[in-house]
Amino acid sequence: MNEAYKYLDKLIKNDDTVVVATSGGPDSMALLHLVMQVRKQKNMQIICAHVNHNTGRIGQQEEQEYVKNYCEKNNLIFETMKIENYSDDNFENEARNKRYEYFNKLIKKYNASYLFTAHHGDDLIETILMRIVRGSSLKGYAGFSKETEKENYKIIRPLIEITKEDILKYNEENNIKYFIDKTNYDEHYTRNRYRKNILPNLKMEDKNVHLKFYKFSKLLTEYNNYIDKEIKNKKEEIYLNNVLDLDKFKELEYIIAFKLIYSILEDIYQEDLFLITDVHASMIYDLTLSKRANTKIDLPNNLIVIKTYNKLKFSQKKEEIQDYEIEIIDYVKLPNNHQIEVIESTDSDSNYICRLSKDEVLFPLYVRNRKHGDKIEVKGLNGSKKVNDIFINSKIDVDKRNTWPIVIDSRGIVVWLPGLKKSKFDKTKDKNYDIILKYQ
Repeated sequence: MNEAYKYLDKLIKNDDTVVVATSGGPDSMALLHLVMQVRKQKNMQIICAHVNHNTGRIGQQEEQEYVKNYCEKNNLIFETMKIENYSDDNFENEARNKRYEYFNKLIKKYNASYLFTAHHGDDLIETILMRIVRGSSLKGYAGFSKETEKENYKIIRPLIEITKEDILKYNEENNIKYFIDKTNYDEHYTRNRYRKNILPNLKMEDKNVHLKFYKFSKLLTEYNNYIDKEIKNKKEEIYLNNVLDLDKFKELEYIIAFKLIYSILEDIYQEDLFLITDVHASMIYDLTLSKRANTKIDLPNNLIVIKTYNKLKFSQKKEEIQDYEIEIIDYVKLPNNHQIEVIESTDSDSNYICRLSKDEVLFPLYVRNRKHGDKIEVKGLNGSKKVNDIFINSKIDVDKRNTWPIVIDSRGIVVWLPGLKKSKFDKTKDKNYDIILKYQ
């Protein structure tokens, strides 16, 4: 623990404000005590951040009260939040996300420089082993770093070179009270199985095995950072606004192409990268090679990857689009963020303009999203054409088709496919018509 103290003493400057994530367990209480020792030599402010996970576990409220009283006794600012409900199927993932959202709020509230967490050397071994077994990226296999750069602060893990045994010994020597979470012994959780069944055997081989894993982690991080510099230049050329240019992507060597996919996923998932495995990356790579013009895959956290012709788009899955049908009077705001407006005049004859006569179509007019089997009698074409075929021929992205507006008359006849095709009912500006519609 002496080395961790020296590291903190060098890191923290006078007038710094730090946030310490404190559960009340042995690791976080040892860390909080260690930071307090640094405070004896510095003019600094410590914010103790406690999260009540509200899982129904006996003793959670008692832990919260103890940490609160400990802070009052030691002149620390105490902040706490209670997670009221959970909706995610992955409890650990959701709890983690909510914790860090809360920590971020405290960082901003107090303008703190650092967030300290009590991840230690044993945690690092468990994380690396679990990711090797599950599959991950180069960055993922490295586990977690001692320092993680965020936008306006750093996440610091001062105990990364310390074992659980060292922490318990420190607590005993300094008479530090802490609480034990009994779920840490529940082998229902993957990490607990590694902790109980694998870690002891590794330590029998080498009591300092945690330092070997830390060295391994740093080495992978260094390699990853070097490769990232190479990837960054390629990514700037072929990946823009969450869209990957597949024509240029296919020119890359496999190792660069695959790492570029992981780089995109790292940007998207950030601290949730543990949700992604090499299986997901392989699925995306296979998608880039697919001969199908339009196809997609779903990934964790509602990410959807869509291949549309020569593009690969990464986006958050949207809620299902509700069917709509709106009467056109003067102006209609559409679900696809466009609009249809009734205008007085225009010289344009583009597909964004439609002129219709009451002699041929039945008013009022309506705009709706597509329905199965929609057809339109295309202007200048002898016969009708399926709307879906027009979407395909016009290379309209799959995710845009369900919201694309279709103008119909009161009989349900498709009279205009805004921006794409006009029907035989459209009038040129030198003919007689009763209404002009503009799509923009």
